[in-house]
Order: sequence, then structure tokens, then C-alpha cells
Amino acid sequence: DIPERDWRYAINSQFKKNRNSPLAAQLEIAINDAAGRLLLPAIERDLRRELKETAENHAIQVFAENLRSLLNQPPLVGYLVMGIDPGFRSGCKVCIVDPTGKVLDTATIYPHPPQKLAAKAVNTLKALIKKYAVTLIAIGNGTASRETEKLIANLLAETKNPNLHYLIVTESGASVYSASPLAGSELPDLDVSMRGAVSIARRVQDPLAEFVKIDPKSIGIGMYQHDVDQKELAQSLDAVVESVVNHVGVDINTASPSLLTYVSGIGPSLATRIIGHRDQHGPFKNRANLQQVTGLGPKAFEQSAGFLRIRNGNNPLDPVSYTHLTLPTNVSMCR
Repeated sequence: DIPERDWRYAINSQFKKNRNSPLAAQLEIAINDAAGRLLLPAIERDLRRELKETAENHAIQVFAENLRSLLNQPPLVGYLVMGIDPGFRSGCKVCIVDPTGKVLDTATIYPHPPQKLAAKAVNTLKALIKKYAVTLIAIGNGTASRETEKLIANLLAETKNPNLHYLIVTESGASVYSASPLAGSELPDLDVSMRGAVSIARRVQDPLAEFVKIDPKSIGIGMYQHDVDQKELAQSLDAVVESVVNHVGVDINTASPSLLTYVSGIGPSLATRIIGHRDQHGPFKNRANLQQVTGLGPKAFEQSAGFLRIRNGNNPLDPVSYTHLTLPTNVSMCR
């Protein structure tokens, strides 16, 4: 509340009262009525609006920095990943993804109640690991995550494979992505529930490429994000995505179509053709190979080449991708 002495001083400095006037009493009544009914509530509303705008701007900055940190997570490159989306009654969805993010195989296991088919599930996992030479297992942190983690830990202890590791991955937004039109176009042959396992696996390989597919408000960038100005929030988060892509660059051999569309000169249809060429002919060896993609002309290549990265390419002048992580050889899990 505004102290009375403050608002009275402000009014008295503008309206000089003549105590000898016969209207002095009525003027005092008018001042008190105007202050209590109109002036003070208006001032309080203005102050509350300014404070709310300041708080919202700060909150949006926090959300933007949280998103920036999330997108800037270094990837675990070169791993053939098994993604597991844990569950009880509906089972655990399992997928195998190659180092470029291409889905090689899928399966559903039921190691937990009510089915309790743990032995059969372990055999299925062992067969997939052996068939595809899996080097990393990514487990979603949702329902049945702890139980699935224990199952995988026991499997690793039993197989004693020094090249096989596992870690826990956030599931935030995986279900949103799974049911989105984008997921339907990228993974048309997979069930909605299985797409979540694919997203979990790909988040390990390239967090930036996977998280840009999801509305930032669905991936846990902060509490009460729906209480701030949604237009300002969306503009701020979009700016963060563009900034990170421009700063980091895009690994052309792991990037998704949605990530490639943030690169100058590459639209949705061209991004789809680039991914199709990569799936058909394998990873790009250098940036010049992009010119073999149908529809990518000299102008588009000139605009996009500076933002594209090649890891382990055959041209030493091509920029490499951003810093990546490798798992220590003496541990089987990192969080």
C-alpha cells in the first residue's frame, strides 16, 4: 500500500487548499474520495503491471538460458544405440538406432509386472545387442525407469562386455513428439509408442537435432512457463534455437530434417531430400558431396555450407562438429 503521507504530499503540492474557503471541507472530501476510489487503485494496478512485466521478462530469460543449456549438451557420437522407453503393463519399447539416427530394428519386451517375462526380455535384448553390435543403451527416466535400469545393469554384469554402456535419458517431450505430425512423417512405419524409444536413443547421439523437433514448452525448460506472455516466450525460445544452430553448426550426418530447416538455404523439402540421400548412400564424406543431392543447387550450397559440419570427413578443410563426449572405459553408466 502507498503510505498516506506520500499521496497527500503529491496532491497538496498540486492543489493549494485555502482553509478559509467555504468549500474547504467539500474539497477535502473530494480529495479523499478520488484518492481512495480512483487514484490509489490505478497506481497499484500500474505498479503491479510493471512488476509483473519485469518478473515475466526475467522468467523468459531463465527459460531461454535453460533451453540453451539443453540444446548445447554435447552428443555421444559414434555409438550404435539401443533406446528403451520403459513401461509396466504396455511393456518396454526397444529400438536400435545406428550412428546417423537411422532405425534398424524394434522390439517390445515385458520384464515387469503384470507379465514378469524378465528372462525372455533379457534374451531378446542379448540377441539385439549381439546382432547389431550395440555399444550404448539409453533408458528413459519415466515410469518403470528404475526397474528397467536394474534389468540392464544385471545384463551388463552378466555379459561383461567392456564396450557396452548404459545411461539414463530424460523423457520430457518424447510423448509429444511421438504423436506429432513430424514424427508421423519421419517414422511412418512405427507405432506412436515406439517413436518415443527412437527419440530417447537419438537424444543421446545429438541432443540439438532431436530437441528442436519438440515445442520447447514441452521439454521441461522451467516451471510456470504457461503463466508468462506466450508470444514473447515463443519469440525468445525461437531466437535461442537459431542462435545455437548458428553458433554450433549442424552435423550433416546426424541432423534431422527439422534441424536442417534452421540452416540458411535449406527448406523442408530440401532437408528431406538430404536425409533420403544420406540414408541411401551412407554418411557424407565431405561437404562437397552435398551437391549430389537432387535439388541442392550452387546457391543453396553457398548459403548452407558455412553452417554444416562433417565429423571424420576426408577433407581436412571441412569444419568438424562441436565438441562431443565419450564414455569412460571403466564405467557402465553415466547420469
